[in-house]
Amino acid sequence: MTTGSVNPRRADTRRNHEAILNAAAQSLACTERVSFNHIAKQAGVGVGTVYRHFPTPESLIIAVYQRELEHLGEVVPELLERHDPEKAFRTWVTDHLAHYMMTKRGLAKALSAASSSPAELPVNAHETLVAALSALLRANTEAGNLRPDLNPETVMRGLGGLLYLDPKSDWRSETGDLLDLLWRGMSA
Repeated sequence: MTTGSVNPRRADTRRNHEAILNAAAQSLACTERVSFNHIAKQAGVGVGTVYRHFPTPESLIIAVYQRELEHLGEVVPELLERHDPEKAFRTWVTDHLAHYMMTKRGLAKALSAASSSPAELPVNAHETLVAALSALLRANTEAGNLRPDLNPETVMRGLGGLLYLDPKSDWRSETGDLLDLLWRGMSA
C-alpha cells in the first residue's frame, strides 16, 4: 500500500503533501471518517491533488499516523536544544503529544478500518513514544528536576489521560492541569 510518496525535487508538491497531511490530521482529530473533498478544501488544493498523493483513504490515514509518530520522536532533540529540560518536556507534551493523542482518537478507528493486516502499520509506535519520553525524563533527571527512579512506561500511562482531551474544548488548559499533577508526582 502506498503512503503517498512525494517527488523531493518539487517544492509545490512537498507543500501540497504537507498541507494535505495537516488537514487530514486535523480532520481525524474530530472524526474517523476521511472526506477527500473536505481535506482538499482545508488544504487549499483540488481533490485531484489529494488523490494523486493518496489514492485511497487508507493510504492517507496510514501516512498521517506515520507522520505524527515520526514527528514525536524527531522533535525531542530540537526541544532540548532550544529550551531548558522542564520547558522541553512541557512543550513536547502540550504542543506535540496532546495533539497526537487527540488525532489518535479518530485515527484509531480509521486505522482499524484502513489496515487489513497489522503488518501494514508501523510497529514502532510504542517504542518511539517511550524513547522520546525517556530522553526528556533523562534530561530532567540530570538537571535535578525529576526523581531518578521514574519508569518511562509508568509516566506514559499517566500521560494516557491525554486520550480523553476534546479538541473542541480548552484542551491546552486541561493538558496543563494534567502536566502539573504528573510533575508534582515526578519531582525530585
